[in-house]
Amino acid sequence: MQNILIIIHAAPYGSERCLSALRLATALAGNDAKPAVRIFLMSDATVLGLPNQIDGAGNGLQGMVEQLVAQGVEIRLCRTCALARGLGELPLIAGTAIGTLVELADATLAADKVITF
Repeated sequence: MQNILIIIHAAPYGSERCLSALRLATALAGNDAKPAVRIFLMSDATVLGLPNQIDGAGNGLQGMVEQLVAQGVEIRLCRTCALARGLGELPLIAGTAIGTLVELADATLAADKVITF
């Protein structure tokens, strides 16, 4: 089984990079090859972990995150990045969690592929 790590730096609603990363993760998680997919959110991408966000058109990315969690995708928010944005004590989307740089380093070493957005 392949191990794939996706690192997202882009803000959830600032561009389509975050959406593209989630779409790729969804396609990978649903692939017949059943790779192990991990997502690590850094920089402004950490705000993706907050629930109840919608854009001006009434759409949100929370459903995609929840679907990925249901498919067994591990989603972590960089602790340093999350704390810098005041997210440390806020509730997160169920199944996501604050992670550490050590966890990211371990995931990187275990990954067969690392993809960044």
